[in-house]
Amino acid sequence: MEQKPAIILFDAMCVLCSANAQFVLRRDRQRRFQLASMQGDVGAELFRRHGIDPTDPDTILVVDGDRVLRDSDAVLAIYARLGWPWRAAGWLLLVPRALRDPPYRLIARNRYRLFGRRETCWLPSPADRDRVL
Repeated sequence: MEQKPAIILFDAMCVLCSANAQFVLRRDRQRRFQLASMQGDVGAELFRRHGIDPTDPDTILVVDGDRVLRDSDAVLAIYARLGWPWRAAGWLLLVPRALRDPPYRLIARNRYRLFGRRETCWLPSPADRDRVL
């Protein structure tokens, strides 16, 4: 039985978040991920289902079947599944979450100020449209 791709929930208005989404699409040759933005119906519903306000999210989520990852766990899990050399980031999962999550949350809360906000949502290329929900 083929495993369904994990869904990365992200903020398509955030310059950093949309750049990361594009990075994942370019490097995910095994098509292990799909993307859903919080601005879209699917992404907003998934954020709400997991207790996060889609109009003011403080994290990225990865929904992988029944498993939901957030904060630094989500980011590191994404990179660990992209293959070499990106999978080396998975070693950071050995660092306790109590040390990883505070810097992640600081950046997430200040993402627009630090990296900017797009005027319009990022849209995928025609080749990747089937990977964006």
